[in-house]
Amino acid sequence: MKIASILAAAALLPPSAAHAPTAPMVMAALGDSISSGFNACGWYVTCPSRSWSTGDSADVNSHYMRLRKLVPEIDGHNVNLAVPGATSADLAGQARAAVAQGARYVTVMIGAQDACTATEKEMTPVDVFGRRVAEALAVLRPTGARVFVGSIPDLRRLWSLGKTSLLARGFWAIGHVCQSMLADPTSTALKDRLRRQRVRARVMAYNDRLEKACLAYGAACRYDGGAVFSFPYTLRHVSGWDYFHPNGEGQRDLARVTFEAAFPAGVAALGLPGAGAA
Repeated sequence: MKIASILAAAALLPPSAAHAPTAPMVMAALGDSISSGFNACGWYVTCPSRSWSTGDSADVNSHYMRLRKLVPEIDGHNVNLAVPGATSADLAGQARAAVAQGARYVTVMIGAQDACTATEKEMTPVDVFGRRVAEALAVLRPTGARVFVGSIPDLRRLWSLGKTSLLARGFWAIGHVCQSMLADPTSTALKDRLRRQRVRARVMAYNDRLEKACLAYGAACRYDGGAVFSFPYTLRHVSGWDYFHPNGEGQRDLARVTFEAAFPAGVAALGLPGAGAA
């Protein structure tokens, strides 16, 4: 094993376990349908095996699969607590469950459902979103768990990609998918253009609060710097069941982009120096 890998394993484990090779090292995924792998392998079902975070499918190569090469103690201890439809209001409860499971590395991706509401007015206020995220991270802080926080994808990009697709428009309408952004997708009326701009601005404001909450958590938390929000995904990355959730390819690229952000090569991230080279 490379020296960097040895250091990575020791850094991720709690001090009492760093010299105990058989001690389990639990990682947990918190969030919504994206992290649960919803629609990544079937018709409207969760598919945690293809989660970008804790999935154990080789074709996705999740954080769990990558970290398992560095920290053998993590093998079999990947807990997915993300729930389809979850909003920031559910995050603290998920954090408490992660603490109960003894999680030492936690990924957080939340907020898409706070913005994807039936109407623009129903979106979670920014201050409320920020407070909820901060409260959830406060639950994790006493445990010393390493935390990675991913940004929310750019929802307006999805609209721009799917607005000319008859299938996408059909699924969005029938499934009432993210109507705050995706309602009347072909409309060029000023009111609809402004609505889409406001929803995108709300997502950006949420991402700012995610970053601030991570900074407040301390050195053991790393925000992705907007990597997920700025990722240039295409329709080939989204499920053909709803033209919204990441499919297998989308989860794979999400795993790659977020892992590079969490563990950049040659940079100590979440206490894992050099892990990006794995």
